[in-house]
Amino acid sequence: MPSLTFDRAFLTNLLSTLTDRGRDLLRGLTQSAAPRIADGELAELGQTLLSRRGEATGVALAQALLAGYEVATPEQRLAFLEALAEMFGPESEAIERAIETIRADGMTPAAVSALHDAAEPRRQELIRRLNLAPGGTAALVRMREELLGHVSEHPLLRAVDNDFVHLFVSWFNRGFLVLQRIDWTTPANILEKIIRYEAVHAIQNWDDLRSRLAPPDRRCYGFFHPRLVDEPLIFVEVALTKEIPAAIAPLLDPDRVPIDPQQATTAVFYSISNTQRGLNGISFGNFLIKQVVEDLKRELPNLTTFVTLSPVPGFAAWLARERADEASPVLDPADKDVLSALDQPGWTDDPATVDKIKPIMLAAAAFYFLEAKDKRGRVADPVARFHLGNGARLEKLDYLGDTSGKGLKQSYGLMVNYCYDLDDIESNHEAFVEKGVIAASTAVRKALRTRVAGAA
Repeated sequence: MPSLTFDRAFLTNLLSTLTDRGRDLLRGLTQSAAPRIADGELAELGQTLLSRRGEATGVALAQALLAGYEVATPEQRLAFLEALAEMFGPESEAIERAIETIRADGMTPAAVSALHDAAEPRRQELIRRLNLAPGGTAALVRMREELLGHVSEHPLLRAVDNDFVHLFVSWFNRGFLVLQRIDWTTPANILEKIIRYEAVHAIQNWDDLRSRLAPPDRRCYGFFHPRLVDEPLIFVEVALTKEIPAAIAPLLDPDRVPIDPQQATTAVFYSISNTQRGLNGISFGNFLIKQVVEDLKRELPNLTTFVTLSPVPGFAAWLARERADEASPVLDPADKDVLSALDQPGWTDDPATVDKIKPIMLAAAAFYFLEAKDKRGRVADPVARFHLGNGARLEKLDYLGDTSGKGLKQSYGLMVNYCYDLDDIESNHEAFVEKGVIAASTAVRKALRTRVAGAA
């Protein structure tokens, strides 16, 4: 009995110390001289947090750990992430006991459930408890962002990342996401993040942002999560037009004349940006586009066509490899000779050069989208994988659709339209996911057939 009393007193004092320590760490975040933590202290807080059952104490410990992580040195944070991999995995003895029970009693529901519980890494429960702290979800998203920066050099962290993904898929599923329209009346703190997070076509300043949000023929929508109220997880910018566009510059022209939305026939998704690197691998875009299509259709029944105007980020690198490949299946020596003009600065300013390159470029682009594969056997272009996987159709190749410096560097100006046909989205999605069938327009397929036949 005395030893039990001592243990309880010891634990009480320990918890009190850790809670006080957490308050010190939290206070330090608002002071110019943040408190320092000892090496290994974060892992100790994690072990203690897992040992507690009281909710109030657990929240205090979770706050302490997250506050400590914020003020820790990069080396200490990495040490904590490595501790998650090494010290907070499944308990081998519990797994062995569960397996022995199954061997003895068979695959009873209770035995299978016990094995499932034993096999779950302890860090999953730790992450769940950290999520209970105020601001815990945002802190964990930032923690995973840092984790992703270390995975390539520290492979043992992949198991930790898998657990983050496992939990985030549940926490950020479609049922928790709220679609909101973002316009010029949206609070400034959110608009600032739209400027910062725009990943496709950089927003230069507030006037540029206003030209994308304020006119009547422009829309912007974002997915928000209840635990990240002021942080759009992903957003899409939309232009309402009278036809499918072939270039981005006219859509972004601040001096263009807006049209009446009631006169528009086409909704153009010209920029889709994920905002949280810590949520990489958690898919939002497929839900976002489909819901925006449905909302726009209800608001503006006159809209009949829903397309993207998308970049082709991998095309220039792929084409460079084909130009260097003596056995290229898509480029012959004459093609390569013409394409050598791509190496000359200002080639887009010479109409004769532009005209000579165009048929070869479009034929190569058709091959790139319909035939080229990456090292994992997937469609080569990451943007194509996204839209084709969502059920879109590869509609049109846009030569010199983006002649900005970025556009020329990543794709020699090539852009592409993907069409979201409401009647075909599901069948296109299933054919692509299950059989690898790429939905493409006749025009795109004709470019491929014509070039291959000519090369043969």
